[in-house]
Parts: sequence; C-alpha cells; structure tokens
Amino acid sequence: MVAARANWKGYIKFGEVACAVALYTAASTSERIAFNTLNRDTGNRVRREFVDSETGDPVEREDQVKGYEIENGDFVVLEPDEVAAAVPESDKTLKIEAFVPCDEIDDVYFDKPYYLAPDKMGADAFRLLRDGMRQAKVAALARTVLFRRLRTVLIRPHGKGLIGTTLNFDYEVRSAKEAFDDIPEMKIEGEMLDLAKHIINTKKGSFDAKSFDDRYDAAVAELVKAKIEGKALPKKKAPPVAKKSDLLEALRQSARLRAGEKPKRAAGKTTNDRKPQPKRAATTKRAA
Repeated sequence: MVAARANWKGYIKFGEVACAVALYTAASTSERIAFNTLNRDTGNRVRREFVDSETGDPVEREDQVKGYEIENGDFVVLEPDEVAAAVPESDKTLKIEAFVPCDEIDDVYFDKPYYLAPDKMGADAFRLLRDGMRQAKVAALARTVLFRRLRTVLIRPHGKGLIGTTLNFDYEVRSAKEAFDDIPEMKIEGEMLDLAKHIINTKKGSFDAKSFDDRYDAAVAELVKAKIEGKALPKKKAPPVAKKSDLLEALRQSARLRAGEKPKRAAGKTTNDRKPQPKRAATTKRAA
C-alpha cells in the first residue's frame, strides 16, 4: 500500500509550544467515475482551446493574462508577477488564536477537511494538544497560508490524530433568511405531531458511511460493463405514481395506522402525565 502523501508540512503553535505536523487530504473525489470528451466521428479525444471572444483566433498560453472586469467589456489587466505578489507569505505555522467549544461553529462555515498528524519530531507536544483539547471538549481556531490563501482552520481531536477543517469566510456564507423567508408560520400539534414523533422513533439508527453507496457511480459502472460485453443496456424503472392524500392521512400510512387509531405512547406515560414545559429562549450559532 502506497503511503499517503502530505499536501502541506509545517507547525502547530499554541502558546510557546510548537510541533511539526503534516496535513493530508481527508476527502477526495478522485475515485469517482470520470468521462473523457470525444469526437463522435473519429473517436479521438478533444482538447480545450482558448479563443479570442471577438476575433475567434486561438490564444496561446503565453499570451493569456488575468483580467478583472470593472465595467461591461472593460478590464484591469494583471500580470502573473503582480498576481504572485498579492499572495501572502507563508511561515508554515498554524497559529492557534483561540480554543472554542466544539459545537460553537455552525457547520455551514465548514469547507474542506484534512488530517493532521505529527511529522517525525514533536509527537509528544502533538499528543499533549490532542488529549488536552479532548478532555476540555474544545476545538482550536488557527490561521495560516494554505494553497496560496490565508485561511482559518478549525482543529479538532480525531482518533489518534487531529482533523483540520478550512472554514469559509463570512462573506462566502449566504444568509439563510432569503431561503427561509417564504416558509409560512404554522403550529403543528396534536395527532400530527404524535404521528411524526412515532415515525421518527421507529426509524432511529446510527450513522455508518459504508451503508450509503454512490448509486450514480454504480449505475454508470453497470452501463459501461454492459456496453463492453455487448449486453442489453439496463433500463430505468418508472417511479410509482404518487397517490393524492392529505398530510394527516400520509402520516397515518407512514406509521401504518388505521384512521382513528393512535400511536402507542411509551410505557408508563399517559396524556395526564404530560406537563407543560417552560419555553427556552431561541439560540443561534455563529462562527467565532
């Protein structure tokens, strides 16, 4: 088995303590089925070519420059050395700026995960940081230059090592207000709520990533195999026609209850046992 190759090597620094670390990709799409674009007539692969939008002439790589559009068709041209000068200098150090409760960061800010492991020397300091955060139930917020950009990284204990997740900047995260504005105010209670809770309770389980397969990749692999072997291509089954029903009836059918029948309550609980609970103030999560 080929050893994992580090994407980045540097140091984690907390207080006056520093330890050498290596950063590895935690999630990759390289194993997904990929297609090439071909010329239908010749069967040859086609290549992408940059052309001038006005003249239609091909533009060679050495003649291509970056441009920032300030008005329609008006650009500020940036030479490669000017763009390179804007890249922040890297000191290869993940400087921990704060320790925060593990659940304080809204996961809408999560970008990409990376594994962090001790690199040769400094394993003792690495274990000290990992075990200290685990016992205190905190995560670390650090900053460093990764892949030519200054990034904020959330560092958390993960198994024998650490996991560092790059965070989206605040301006990159869209407000949920626009997406949720049209949701009508509605209070769900009584039988509907009891049925919903009953269905949820019967579907309780635990997360196992291996149980969730990539059905698209599997279907494409089956299609390619059939084409190679000259077999009949798999046909997509028509989805069942949905029956018209109101929400309450749909809930009853999902819970497999007949009209008028009510879901069973937990043993020892009756309607009279239920006492009104004090309302809790709404809380929201924000990135630190």
